[in-house]
Amino acid sequence: MATIQIFDPALCCSTGVCGVEVDQALVSFAADVDWAKQNGAQVERFNLAQQPLAFAENATVKAFLERSGQEALPLILVDGEVALAGRYPNRTELARWAGIATANATQPQGGCCSGSRCC
Repeated sequence: MATIQIFDPALCCSTGVCGVEVDQALVSFAADVDWAKQNGAQVERFNLAQQPLAFAENATVKAFLERSGQEALPLILVDGEVALAGRYPNRTELARWAGIATANATQPQGGCCSGSRCC
């Protein structure tokens, strides 16, 4: 299974439920990460404010920051290679990278499947 690494911008917390304004994108992403982990995905998150050495010690991340700046975060690596930058992935992208089958990905279009049971 692939290892997914998320390099977050400087945040007070990874959930988005902190401070005066709640970032709904972070709340949704945190839920998607929890879902992926519960389904066996290997996901690591690094916060620039709390773990700056993780950014400095990874050559790919360091080069990205030198080229694009921290404004271009988040940066997502899959097995050490850049998979996405500038936004958080959705659940379908996480599932694809981790090799997790999702209901939407496995259901035939226009089929008679309902939930996990097919006719």
